[in-house]
This record gives sequence, structure tokens and C-alpha cells, in this order.
Amino acid sequence: MRIRFAAFGLLLTTLGATATAAQAPDFSSYSGADLYKRFCSACHGAKAEGDGPVAASFKIMVPDLTRIAKRQGGKFPDERIHRIIDGRQVPAPHGSREMPIWGWEFATVAKDGTPDLATSDLLVARLVEYLRGIQKP
Repeated sequence: MRIRFAAFGLLLTTLGATATAAQAPDFSSYSGADLYKRFCSACHGAKAEGDGPVAASFKIMVPDLTRIAKRQGGKFPDERIHRIIDGRQVPAPHGSREMPIWGWEFATVAKDGTPDLATSDLLVARLVEYLRGIQKP
């Protein structure tokens, strides 16, 4: 029971940091690795193998992100991964979206109060590039 509460606490901390990230900090200088470490590693693990400290608290198995290309016949599906990260696509086995919709979380607010999704697309593209670079055979 304590492990579940600890995992839940870590999840809330991560999500709290995420909500704040969309409002104030500028992540435009972050590399894909920096973004992954800050926003993805709690669930997917430090080595992206699906074994992050929060992973056990989910009903579904958190995927090993180092084997995406292998699961796709050796080709890394850049556009599909971009859509999954930014929230435009929910993988069929998931049934529901437990992963944050990073497209909105990474968006900055323009002077007119509307979301600036160009910043979001740039950050998601950096994450996709990072994930492509860590694929295992």
C-alpha cells in the first residue's frame, strides 16, 4: 500500500510540474534527452524500457520505448510517435489516454491568450528525435 501511495505522490509531483511547465517555464532550450528525463522517465524509466517508478501504478503495461522500431518491422514511425506524444493519436490497445497530452502541456500562450502550438511541435519533435536515437535492434 505504501508503494502505491509513493507512486501516486510521484505521479502527482510529475503532473504538477507538467501543469506548471505549460504556464511559466520556457523549455525551448531543452534537448530531447532533457525533455525525456523531465517529463517521461517517471513512467517509462530512465532507460525508456517501461520500468519507471510510477509504471506499476497503471492498469496497462508502460511500453518499452527503445523497441518501437523493432515492433514496427525495423522502421521508426516518426509521424505516428509525434501524434501519440502530442495527443492526436491514442494507440488502440490503450483504450483510454493515461499519458498526458504533451501537445497542450508544452504549448506556450501567445500574447492574444491563444495557445502557441508551434513551440509544442518543436518540443515534441525533439522528443521524437531522441526516441529514434535510442532504439535497440
